[in-house]
Amino acid sequence: ARLLDPDGNLESGCVLCPPEGDAGTGMVSTNAITPRSGNISAGTSAFAMIVLEKSLNHVYPEVDIVATPSSNEVAMIHTNNCTSEINAWMNLFEEVLNSMGVTFSSDELYGQILKTSENSDDDLGGLLSYGYVSGENITKVEVGYPMFIREPNNQFTLANFMKTQLFSAFSTLKIGMDLLKENEDMVIHKLIAHGGIFKTEKIAQEVLSAAMNAPITVMNHASEGGAWGISVLAKYVTAHDDITLSQYLDEFVFANVNETTLEPTLKAVENFNAYIEKTTKGLPIERQISDYMEGVEDARKIKTRSI
Repeated sequence: ARLLDPDGNLESGCVLCPPEGDAGTGMVSTNAITPRSGNISAGTSAFAMIVLEKSLNHVYPEVDIVATPSSNEVAMIHTNNCTSEINAWMNLFEEVLNSMGVTFSSDELYGQILKTSENSDDDLGGLLSYGYVSGENITKVEVGYPMFIREPNNQFTLANFMKTQLFSAFSTLKIGMDLLKENEDMVIHKLIAHGGIFKTEKIAQEVLSAAMNAPITVMNHASEGGAWGISVLAKYVTAHDDITLSQYLDEFVFANVNETTLEPTLKAVENFNAYIEKTTKGLPIERQISDYMEGVEDARKIKTRSI
């Protein structure tokens, strides 16, 4: 306090919002702060946070250990990339439509084009996408280059293309989560997803449930995210001292919330697993592309920093 305020005007009891970032606020905005609960945030980046009953048995470079605002331990899988590549393609589609004199609102554009993915083939027409606008620690990609690959004799349709983009958005997150599932004895009762991609009803939610091989719940305020979560925490500060944060969220904030839960189908899980197998096999291409493009110097800088 003396460093912040040499004159001594700062009094004890002042309310302080720590600059923690989106993790804690995302937990609050999804009411995922008790053991066996978890949330997934999908935006420019993505992260899955699982509130642990006990500490992990091993240390993983791919997993960050953080805490809920009420101090429970949390395992976090963070990916640098998620929906940025989808946004880039949507901007291109909007430009095409505008050139023809057709205009749509952003919600209409995303909604209509994403819904075409419901008619995709099981194998996505042989399409493959890496939506890496930046590097990824989990897949050991140092410099990101968005990359789209198609097998020329397969079905290159809008439905297959959009489903591929959705699969790509959650593929790295799945790889990280599978690491935890395979090596740790974790029980997850509920996974709640939030982020703007879930504005279009069910489309991204179904893909994410297949990726996680688990039920995914989306609340009616799913697009609000961490900004809403920090406002809830600010309101909690004014509550009486005899109520815990968990009680406050259950009894006042989420008592009457509308939510939808989707279970994955066996076929959807099989399709996503097949896509992940293909994604993993193709990762050497994504890792090496910077050697042949202008990003090679950036790669060397990153290597130097990591050393």
